Amino acid sequence: MSQQVTAERVARVRAFNRFYTDVIGVLRGTLLDSPFTLTEARVLFELAHGEAADVASLRADADIDRGHLSRVLTRLEADDLVRRTRSEADSRRQVVELTDKGRAAAADLDGRSVASVTELLEPIAGPEQERLLAAMATIEELLGKRDRSPGFTVRPARPGDHGWIVERHGALYRSEYGYDEQFEGMVAQIMADLIEAREDPGVAVWVAEQDGVRVGAICCARDDEETARLRCLLVEPTARGAGIGRYLVDECLRFARQAGYRRMVLYTHEGLDAARRAYERVGFTLEAAVPQHAFGTDVVEQTWALDLRSPVR
Repeated sequence: MSQQVTAERVARVRAFNRFYTDVIGVLRGTLLDSPFTLTEARVLFELAHGEAADVASLRADADIDRGHLSRVLTRLEADDLVRRTRSEADSRRQVVELTDKGRAAAADLDGRSVASVTELLEPIAGPEQERLLAAMATIEELLGKRDRSPGFTVRPARPGDHGWIVERHGALYRSEYGYDEQFEGMVAQIMADLIEAREDPGVAVWVAEQDGVRVGAICCARDDEETARLRCLLVEPTARGAGIGRYLVDECLRFARQAGYRRMVLYTHEGLDAARRAYERVGFTLEAAVPQHAFGTDVVEQTWALDLRSPVR
């Protein structure tokens, strides 16, 4: 045990763990008086925020052991809550989605969770609620510094990275969604604006690498003094399922909180399911959806927002 980590501090953390598990009732066998265990409920939650999920991506997003996840999916499938099929794009991969019965169960769990947290907060005065949320955010920030990303690294952008982000967005969105060169032009303008604002302490660009090869990126831009904008989340197809997108989003949120922003917004399109799941997982909510003809095709432009004063989920 290091000099900084004393036996007393370890005991206090363990005591807090026991206290909080009692508060939220995770040791009662099932969650929120539902028929589901905590792990089963987490899987239903992850699947409820997308049409279908690659099992490898689901395992990374929920951080569940392969064998444990397989057993959970088998139980849920036996109860007609999920269905598993082979991916049309890659027959080696398995895709899982909720059935109608599963969506109803997930909606019921969500309602129970909202009611439970509301009941927890209601006796606490408004200013004390803010203290509680700030403490949660501090725990999230400090524990989030642990290395949770074996197999890849994330670093600040260097000269040459901005052009790569433009090129890969243009190529990937053309092949996967049919977007024309107007989309690449939009990303190029975003990168130009970020380079122009490079001295702003509230602006940052990160690149993810595997074995020295660029495989992902994300940006934090400034809308105004209180509002940050998440931009240009990208993960190469060969690197998906490794938790890179999740890590990049978490890194962007940590930076925005430390920079003093109170709110974060983002612009995306309907149908980008993997990105949407990453946003919903941390608490982003849909504020607006507008059908448009853009980038050579019909799209639904979406605006999502997150209160940064709330802890990351």
